[in-house]
Amino acid sequence: MKILVRAPNWVGDAVMAIPALETIRRTHPKYEICILARPVVADLFSEQPFANRILQYDYRGHHRGWLGREKLLASLRKEHFSIAVLLQNAFEAAWLGWRAGIPERIGYARDGRGFLLTKAIPVPRESEARKHESHYYLELLCRAGWSESSPPISLIRLHVSDLARAGAESALRIAGARENVWRIAIAPGASYGAAKCWPPERFAQLADRLISECGADVIFFGTPEEKEISERIQSNMKSRAISLVGETSMRDLAALFASCSVFIGNDSGAMHVAAAAGLPVIGIFGSTDPEGTAPVTEQFTLIREAVSCSPCFLRACPVDHRCMTRITVDSVFGAAMQLKYSPKNLFVGDTGNV
Repeated sequence: MKILVRAPNWVGDAVMAIPALETIRRTHPKYEICILARPVVADLFSEQPFANRILQYDYRGHHRGWLGREKLLASLRKEHFSIAVLLQNAFEAAWLGWRAGIPERIGYARDGRGFLLTKAIPVPRESEARKHESHYYLELLCRAGWSESSPPISLIRLHVSDLARAGAESALRIAGARENVWRIAIAPGASYGAAKCWPPERFAQLADRLISECGADVIFFGTPEEKEISERIQSNMKSRAISLVGETSMRDLAALFASCSVFIGNDSGAMHVAAAAGLPVIGIFGSTDPEGTAPVTEQFTLIREAVSCSPCFLRACPVDHRCMTRITVDSVFGAAMQLKYSPKNLFVGDTGNV
């Protein structure tokens, strides 16, 4: 028997779906579990223990357009899946499962797709499930009868092999990172939009202080699309930082983070990968809600200024971006110092179990 799981498209959402994926693995140990995901998520999930295989949905390449989707459908039909679990919310996910002829199709009844599902699960109301996104995916399995309850989640982890860790350490040393030095991973971008981003000039000031006052190695991470913002930050710095922006695959990112000491960044996919790699995280939140999307880890420090218009969940701020501009360099630097000099007090943020 074979199960096809349609993974969420965003990296952060995919990480928050890991408890659900682990539940599917645990409740169906003898089934072959295949995850269908866009390339960046497929890369992240490769070699993870909750799936037997990862299938790529290359929507910008091989599977682009109507003809490309027909190619994808042809390949899915050949697999003869028994069940499709749709963690992605889109209408297309249900349409693909239906067109692929998968007999049982489980997903939330939303986006007008309920008639395409054999188990159309009502979307839980706010009072019916915990607010965090990770429980949204678990609740689907619970309501489908695959799990008795949706317990609190205190930790989400990605498996990072010893070989991957050794390769990451070698890559960092080649890039200029030193041994036995406090390494700060900084991801200044966010794929969803500029509203989620702390100003580049403040990242520059923060990085300078971490280097000059702490002797740290500061290493910038990001996608190729985030090279411009990284270059802008580094051009405003007095000290030299290391940049791996646009130079790492998602498969390698968790191992690279695992070789660092602390992560500092916006609410982003990189933040969730860093937390899942076991790194202490300092998360800068503005337009989004940490109650719903904070990383699920014991080592999380929340940096947030409560303003009346937050969370707005907009891609671009229509006013003065006060949720981010009111966050000072001192507050983020101070959080980093707490982690550096109070290693036993790893849990600094006020998030609790989600």
